[in-house]
Amino acid sequence: MKHYVNRYYITEVDRYSDTIYCHHAVMGEKLIPEHKHKKGQFLYTEGGVVYLNTPEQSYFLPARHYIWIPAGMPHSIHPSTPEVIMRNLYFPVSASDDTFFHRTAIYPVDDLLMELMMFTNRWNGNIHPEEESRYGIAKSFKLLLPELSRGALPLALPYPDDARLVKIVEYLDRHIAENIGFKHIADHFRISERSLARLFQKELNMSFIQYFTILRMLKGLTLLLDDKLAISEVAAKVGYSSLPTFSNTFTRIVGVRPSEYVKHRGLWDR
Repeated sequence: MKHYVNRYYITEVDRYSDTIYCHHAVMGEKLIPEHKHKKGQFLYTEGGVVYLNTPEQSYFLPARHYIWIPAGMPHSIHPSTPEVIMRNLYFPVSASDDTFFHRTAIYPVDDLLMELMMFTNRWNGNIHPEEESRYGIAKSFKLLLPELSRGALPLALPYPDDARLVKIVEYLDRHIAENIGFKHIADHFRISERSLARLFQKELNMSFIQYFTILRMLKGLTLLLDDKLAISEVAAKVGYSSLPTFSNTFTRIVGVRPSEYVKHRGLWDR
């Protein structure tokens, strides 16, 4: 049975200042409007692409990664499909919090973190401090995050507001493996190349090729982690016939070579 997001939970999160709040649900819609919480938020998603916008930045949340959202940070959530599943845990702020908890960032999820997160799937709603067993487990989850979360994803991908560009980036995501050029997009969406170039710069502050390249690298990163494919297979699946070109581009954008990322994957999977 699917549990869908109830807007009520957004205000319920802060009803009690000392509780840890758990919420696992299918989003059921393609936008959760801007809001904020007095608690820090752990957000993991399954089943599709998710963009998250804050006043500071736009983030693309890949598979096998989670985002930490500090307390008080306004944010909106834009899933690619209403069927995306959210797994949320909200934690009270503590004076002893590590600096980790003051930064919005995306991190890979290792198998231990995955097991702990799925263990919380049996809970929904507020966990009070007097519930010693559940509260202790949930609090331990928070305390482990700085130790388990090494290597924040060093990039973000903007999400457009313009309805035309929303359709274009969704099209790019669906055709990630194809050799799609700027002219093809302009012709397909019946917009002049000049207008399309202006749209990308105005809305996303980057060119079409910059956006599509970053999108391909993020997809490649997801495939390396989630599907355990060889680097050459991943390159082909995100539209690169040349493995060296893919590897060099991945290194330039993500900050490490794909081979190094695969080595890290081995550590995460232990």
